[in-house]
Amino acid sequence: MFYRYGPGPLGDHWWLMLVLFVLLVTAVVAVGFLVVHRTRPVAVAGTPDPAETILSERLARGEIDEEEYRRRLAALRERFRS
Repeated sequence: MFYRYGPGPLGDHWWLMLVLFVLLVTAVVAVGFLVVHRTRPVAVAGTPDPAETILSERLARGEIDEEEYRRRLAALRERFRS
């Protein structure tokens, strides 16, 4: 039988295998993170405020008049601007 003593198939470059393994694990984790991060829904910048939507619906149903709508809309925008 043949028994091998001494350096392995990479010789004294065992550290190279360790570095390549760490790079491989890092690449797999990075790709996984990117896949998960890109598949999550992103809020659109032009999405209307829910409060303004409710206010618009109240105007459409006739619960408030246009003057009150404008006053309350200005108050909403002022409150969230600060």
